[in-house]
Amino acid sequence: MSQFDAPTIAIDNITGDYTPDTAHSRLGFVARHAMVTKVRGQFGAFTGTATIDTETPANSKVDLSIDVTSVDTGNGDRDGHLKSGDFFDTETYPAITFVSTDVKRNGDDWAITGDLTIKDVTKSVTIDFEQTGSAVDPFGNTRVGFEGETTVNRKDFGLTRNAALETGGVLVSEKVKLEFDISAIKSA
Repeated sequence: MSQFDAPTIAIDNITGDYTPDTAHSRLGFVARHAMVTKVRGQFGAFTGTATIDTETPANSKVDLSIDVTSVDTGNGDRDGHLKSGDFFDTETYPAITFVSTDVKRNGDDWAITGDLTIKDVTKSVTIDFEQTGSAVDPFGNTRVGFEGETTVNRKDFGLTRNAALETGGVLVSEKVKLEFDISAIKSA
């Protein structure tokens, strides 16, 4: 049997230190555009660490840094505009960070509260996560998966650029949903 035929084995106790597998994770966002549709995007480059303590969740912690220049909405002009001073101002603020301050767990559901910093503004946010699984992959890595989301008001972080529509409303919604699909690998 080759290493590619090795079965995955469910792991019950996921306590330990982890690093996100960026090739198999997604940090995304969704914002309403022109009051009629949703525009989706993601950040392709990020780093982080997580400590998971299943017995004492309050001992768990997350530290994440997102390279804002890696923003990708599928439209180069829009991505360039998001990187400009009208929105993220990546020349001055190249990273978005999240540092947890509290972690709670109820079965497979986790609530991670932390300081989210966009540009020069830091706000406390809570992200609700569902643990989606854990396994040993064919390469011997212990993996854990989580999906989560939260909604923030972009104006709270100094992302205020907008345009009024002739028919009422604005071009870009104030509320932005942040989406997290995380696969993390346990440190040796």
